Amino acid sequence: MARILIVGGFLALIFWIFSIVDCAVQPSTRHRGVPKGAWVAIVILIPVIGGILWFVLGRRRAGELGSERLTLPDDDAEFLRSISTNEQDERIRRLEEELARLDDETDGPAADPRA
Repeated sequence: MARILIVGGFLALIFWIFSIVDCAVQPSTRHRGVPKGAWVAIVILIPVIGGILWFVLGRRRAGELGSERLTLPDDDAEFLRSISTNEQDERIRRLEEELARLDDETDGPAADPRA
C-alpha cells in the first residue's frame, strides 16, 4: 500500500510540474476564461485539481483558434490554380539546358595522374 502511495504521489508531482510549465509557456491567446496569471496561480495553489482544470477548462486547443489558422500554399486550391505550368516547364527546360552545357564544358586539360 505504501508503494502505491509513493508512486501515486510521484506521478501527481510530475503532473503538477508539467501543468505549471504548460500553463506558463502558453501564449496569452491560448488561455480561456481568466488571464494567464490567474491560471498559473490556480495550477500552483491547487496542485492536481488545478492542473486538471487547466487542461479541461483553461487551455484552448489549436483547432479552437478559428480564423488564425495558417493555410500553406500547397493546401490552397486557388493558389494552385493560379500557378502557370507553362512558366514552370520553361524554367525546367532552361535549367536542363544550362546543366547540359555545364556538363559539356571542360575545365582544361586533365592533369596527369602519374605526375
